[in-house]
Amino acid sequence: MNILWEAGTRRSAAYDGEKRIGVAEIEDEGGRWVITHTEVDPAYGGQGIARRLIEEVIAAARRDGAKIVPLCSYADKMMRRTDKYADVLAD
Repeated sequence: MNILWEAGTRRSAAYDGEKRIGVAEIEDEGGRWVITHTEVDPAYGGQGIARRLIEEVIAAARRDGAKIVPLCSYADKMMRRTDKYADVLAD
């Protein structure tokens, strides 16, 4: 299982071999990254893949100095549960 940041398509993606099994998509709104959608193939559910996808977006945002707006309900819940993501949450 590989989780990659794909800068050209503005998403993190999970791969099992060559098969893409999950994605977290963003829209860049002038340095504010809006996480619009997170999805994992149901056959791979319960493995923490969605969390890893969001964490990859967070890592990329930190590298780029971007702030995140977690519009996706999963990302919002995950990021607001703890203070460890406060540095990248947009006001």
